[in-house]
Amino acid sequence: MPSRPLFRAALATLLALASLGTWATPPATAAGRGSAGDNDAAGESTIGIRLVEVPASRVADPRAQRYIVDHVNPGTTFSRRFEVVTNATRPVRARLYTGAAGIEKGRFTFAPFGTTNELSSWITLDRSRVRLGPGGRAEVKATVRVPDKATEGERYAVIWAEVASSDPGPKGNVALVNRVGIRAYLDVGPGGELPSDFEIGEIVPRRTEEGRPSIVADVANTGHRAVDLEGQVALSGGPSGLSAGPFPIERGTTLAPGDRGRITVTLGEDLPNGPWQFRIMLRSGEIRRTATGSLSFPAQAGAIGLAASLDSPLAWGLAAAGALAILAIGAALLVRRHLRRRRTPA
Repeated sequence: MPSRPLFRAALATLLALASLGTWATPPATAAGRGSAGDNDAAGESTIGIRLVEVPASRVADPRAQRYIVDHVNPGTTFSRRFEVVTNATRPVRARLYTGAAGIEKGRFTFAPFGTTNELSSWITLDRSRVRLGPGGRAEVKATVRVPDKATEGERYAVIWAEVASSDPGPKGNVALVNRVGIRAYLDVGPGGELPSDFEIGEIVPRRTEEGRPSIVADVANTGHRAVDLEGQVALSGGPSGLSAGPFPIERGTTLAPGDRGRITVTLGEDLPNGPWQFRIMLRSGEIRRTATGSLSFPAQAGAIGLAASLDSPLAWGLAAAGALAILAIGAALLVRRHLRRRRTPA
């Protein structure tokens, strides 16, 4: 039989949050079974982690409020303070450590416990364990030391806070583990930070296997930093003038520089097929991109519809230029008529 540490490491990976820097789901819920052991330590309680320090240059960046996002030169040392909190009704002990992370297939991924990479090895914590009283909190300082000879590029890691039950699980061989973390996106290179950007590509209406309408949009990271996509879709001009939304996109799409991926929006099940006018707005931090056009959903469950007809920026530009030209001609005619009237003798 595998050792208990191996079980704990495997379970920790399964129960860790895919979306970091927030409150953790209780292991009992995540595992789909009743909790065991010290419920207040790792069962019915939750543990949270959040940044309490953001650089002045990134105060307006929503990503920097949740994650460590920065660009530094080789040889730089900086720090961030974060807070570990719990809603347990009994004292808990949390272990703190760093771990490797990456971006694969449009998702931010974290490595198994004990795996390190360059960035995680550059991060040191001023405390490796904290003891939290009932409903308590503790502040921790993370220091990042970038070597003088660090090569250019963006790196990823996670700062973890972990609480484990003091007793085995229901079968006597697995201790429940609850952990949450803060993502770190650190770009290293001389000079200023290179721009971040992304673009929205093809948009396709679909119906899920259950018959609910959905929209899938291709997105390309055309910048030099990773992007975490979120946003919404609104529908208008539907049958009988119906409007619907906005509907939030399914979060969790992260694209590394040069990557392509897809975002999905699942809509209300009672929406008619259309046609509809749509407006999709995506953002990553302070970057926002919008696409508009028309689409119709397929009638059958599980079917894929025709690609949406996108409004062309060039067409809008030409239309605006044409409207301005018409206004200019109209103004010229009015001026000419006015001058003729003034020249006519009384």
